[in-house]
Amino acid sequence: MTDARRHILEVAERLFYAEGYRAVGVDRLIAEADVAKATFYRHFRTKDDLLVAVLDARDARFREWLAGRVEALADAPAERPLAVFDALAERFAANDFRGCAFLNTMVEVANRNHPAHEASQRHKLRLIDYLATLLCEAGVPDANALAPQLMLLIDGATVTAVREGGADAAARARSLAQVLLTAARPGRRRR
Repeated sequence: MTDARRHILEVAERLFYAEGYRAVGVDRLIAEADVAKATFYRHFRTKDDLLVAVLDARDARFREWLAGRVEALADAPAERPLAVFDALAERFAANDFRGCAFLNTMVEVANRNHPAHEASQRHKLRLIDYLATLLCEAGVPDANALAPQLMLLIDGATVTAVREGGADAAARARSLAQVLLTAARPGRRRR
């Protein structure tokens, strides 16, 4: 990746996340990135192409960050599914937190066939796969069925954190995840 392309991506990600995709025009992106118009268009044919590239880069970084934080927060595989929520609490508490860039994009773009919506959906599916892996490693039966439920809790906690302006939603979602995990584990008490 060239330095110019990387720089344009960084500027675009910062602006899109802070202000929204639709609020930031190409001319502003070019000015803030301090590149020539020809340089911009050599790397990105359209603003939509740029948005997809931003989302793909953010997806890779976010998943790497999440996996690293989960491993740092939980030594034992059995603890890692819930550690996801502890990691999210850290993110929700950050001063620059404005929600999930992928959910924000899905809302802004709205068209399910738009390439940015599809890139956001790929991110969510990759997170579901990651959750399923954590659940399998933790010995949870039906990990593939439970992983989308945890994703639902994550998305709900993310939106609630934006609404409330704090990290408490992650702890509440963690409590609900604990209920789901307890119910899914073999040998649980039945009444």
